[in-house]
Amino acid sequence: MSAEARTAVRDLVEGQLVDSTFAVIRKDRRRTRTGSPYLALELADKTGRVRATIFDDAPILDGRFAAGDVIRVLGSVEEYRGRPQIVIRSIEQADVPADALEFTPGARRDVDDLEGFLEFLAEEIADLALRDLTRAVLNDGAFRVRFRSAPMSVEQHHAYAGGALQHTVAVATAARELWLLHPRLDESVVSAASLLFAVGAADAFVQGPVLQQAEEGRLLGIPHLSVRRIERAAERLNTPRERVVAVLHCIDGDRSRTPEAACVHGSIALDAAVSVALSQAAGRATEAQ
Repeated sequence: MSAEARTAVRDLVEGQLVDSTFAVIRKDRRRTRTGSPYLALELADKTGRVRATIFDDAPILDGRFAAGDVIRVLGSVEEYRGRPQIVIRSIEQADVPADALEFTPGARRDVDDLEGFLEFLAEEIADLALRDLTRAVLNDGAFRVRFRSAPMSVEQHHAYAGGALQHTVAVATAARELWLLHPRLDESVVSAASLLFAVGAADAFVQGPVLQQAEEGRLLGIPHLSVRRIERAAERLNTPRERVVAVLHCIDGDRSRTPEAACVHGSIALDAAVSVALSQAAGRATEAQ
């Protein structure tokens, strides 16, 4: 099936026949009130997510795919609780495209623009040691590939490809504004921490068509993974330890013991809250249509 023939989630309407390809976000085995088995699915592409069900031949079709797969489905769109739902009649495995992000909702802003702004902010760090440290982490080639497609979470805030990058730019921008209002803050510590707090997202998620946490992400968390990357770079560069510790406290400290940590933590919380509120508002708007 060509990309042009694919029906996007955002274009689904009641009564429509569907012959298209999606990623399987979730797959649950359930039973109807009469005891008949069926499958409840959540499917996705880069435009959004949609519920789907398989009633006919559910036990047989169950063995043909798993959560995380890319599948081609044949079915029709019905309305369920005010939202579209695909009732699937047939299903088969589909090849994962070279660009797996084709099935993952992407950043709300252009990724190249976001990366450029990140580089600009890194160059503005006054402390040469922290500037070199920040650039060493951000300019690693393998890291950049993973980070530009990493979400910040799977189902909470910035839960889309490029979400970690977009969150970082927003936090660094907000923290910079706070520093301008409070010039007694150590600008270099605030800037370095706000640019590096989420770099662990590059290691926290599985690369593929579905947003999934890697085991390290689930058990250790993004702050810990960020600290690990920063520590490795600092050791290579022999960055003064007291400056590294000041940055790390802003990222993985139990509480804000410094004004700089309060600035960074507050900026992180603010942008996360705004992201969640915008997603909820978008969901309400969709339901109202």
